[in-house]
Amino acid sequence: MVSGWKLGNAAIRSLAAGARPIAANDFVPDMGQKGVDMRIGLDIAWLSLKQIVDSVVLVTGDSDFVPAMKFARREGLRVYLEALGHAVRRELKVHADIVL
Repeated sequence: MVSGWKLGNAAIRSLAAGARPIAANDFVPDMGQKGVDMRIGLDIAWLSLKQIVDSVVLVTGDSDFVPAMKFARREGLRVYLEALGHAVRRELKVHADIVL
């Protein structure tokens, strides 16, 4: 989600090296992920309740998804966790049916 514009790292280094006018291409989008976890959790809950899918694969290491995982499993979904080789908290693994 773009929340505005900010000076890019290259522009900041260039401006620190010497005074110059700021150009339009010095700005980059200010990206954020505000509320993304909650939206994904709501999608998992909706898919569970509507019985649209029978399994879900979460590619994450974020334990914020534990409530959504618990809910999905209570509703009968199989929950697979893929952490892409990164260490994840035990509670995240506990609420997955299979850790890939």
